[in-house]
Amino acid sequence: MMRLAEVCMPGNPSNDIFTSKQYLMNTTHVERTDREVIASRLIDAPRALVFKVWTEPEHIAQWWGPTGFTNTVHEMNVKPGGRFRLTMHGPDGTDYPNLIVFKEVVVPEKLVYEHGNGSDDAPGNFHVTVTFEEREGKTLLTMRSIFQSKADLDYVIDKHGAFEGARQNMDRMAAYLETRINLMTQLKNTNMSRVSTYLNFAGNTEEAFLFYKSVFGTEFKGGIQRFGQIPPMEGAPPMTEADKKLILHIELEILGGHILMATDAPESMGMKVKPGNNMHINLEPNTRAETKRLYDALSAGGEITMELQDMFWGAYYGSCTDRYGINWMFNCNEKG
Repeated sequence: MMRLAEVCMPGNPSNDIFTSKQYLMNTTHVERTDREVIASRLIDAPRALVFKVWTEPEHIAQWWGPTGFTNTVHEMNVKPGGRFRLTMHGPDGTDYPNLIVFKEVVVPEKLVYEHGNGSDDAPGNFHVTVTFEEREGKTLLTMRSIFQSKADLDYVIDKHGAFEGARQNMDRMAAYLETRINLMTQLKNTNMSRVSTYLNFAGNTEEAFLFYKSVFGTEFKGGIQRFGQIPPMEGAPPMTEADKKLILHIELEILGGHILMATDAPESMGMKVKPGNNMHINLEPNTRAETKRLYDALSAGGEITMELQDMFWGAYYGSCTDRYGINWMFNCNEKG
């Protein structure tokens, strides 16, 4: 028997139904054909970022499923033949095991998979395609779930509210992306070249920076910004009082004018601090050409964690880990 927790998962519409639609920001479209549930949304975020949030377990665990659901990700290997196993925890305490087996992965354009109920020996209950289309800096996310029969689809729509589940699932993803982008916008905007150090803490940024302030005898630049200052967003899970008090962004000048920046990285928002990801060297060149040169040179032989691109908060931004394991961020405000 198929349940809401299973059917509300992303499937991707082929573009035949949606090509004539006028897409509106912040609106999820849900339709059906004979055996399909089709959902689509124009998201105000670059395709690479949307794909990243869809395919990394620390992110997808924060938004997957209808409103009120939480998730435990057991494994996620995004490649043909790779498996994505998770348990969805319903608001009433019911657990819904899910097993996805990826059939096709085209970064950052397309995912195709079979979606089952969590049993290793069970075939997919429905076939899903997810596409990510570039639309002038935004992303048209379209998802199609094809069921084995019209009767199966009728059942999950009539009994389990498949339409609303699909809508809530995509709304939650969009809200999570908005939260992540609000974090990114806190990066210092300046037209002058500079180098700073960006630190991530597991919840004790304020304690650490009060200590650094006492050591260097300097003052915070621009005050302290907290997560509670982020406006609430429809579809986003409610923020706990403890999370509201955490540091969103803080800056402190130390020796020779060097700037330390930092943020708390709470697991409740899809972030997990561990040795190796808790510090970045943040480069802020004053030209896009110099930003590209530095990015290409430092990422060569290393790992690109975010493609260098125009972000809609106004920066030309990217990140990488170099061949020696050092993390770099690039943030340029020259317009293209």
